[in-house]
Amino acid sequence: MAWETLFNLANGWAIIGWLALAFLPRDPRILALILYLGVALLCLVYTVALVAILAGGVDPVGPTGGDFSTLAGVMTLFDSKGGAVIGWTHYLAFDLFVGMWIARDADQKGFSRAAQLPFLLFTFFLGPVGLLGWLVIRDRRARAQAKTKAAGKAA
Repeated sequence: MAWETLFNLANGWAIIGWLALAFLPRDPRILALILYLGVALLCLVYTVALVAILAGGVDPVGPTGGDFSTLAGVMTLFDSKGGAVIGWTHYLAFDLFVGMWIARDADQKGFSRAAQLPFLLFTFFLGPVGLLGWLVIRDRRARAQAKTKAAGKAA
């Protein structure tokens, strides 16, 4: 399979997962589908492609190879179509997983879907920026909920 095709399939699959997360009901079956048919499938694609590249079976990364211990080694890994697709698939899988966590956490903390959407969009497009924003906002709600629970127990 061509790297461009795999890139397009991974992107499309991730977008389907994100759309389901943002707009479908969050019952356990839907979340399980997003987790196993979205995140896990992206993880599988990443794993198989990474092993194939590191074993030298496809898209070799040059005579010096690549590694994760130096910047030059990481740059070597990304200096091929296969390496770029693998790196991108890594982002897609982790961002969708983080988006699921944000959505479930926001539901538990009583945030409306409309309030969640900006954090999900930022996580989809900018990964850690969306997660950081959520961590800042959720902390306030979590502290307020903890105070309410403590006050209720004291009464």
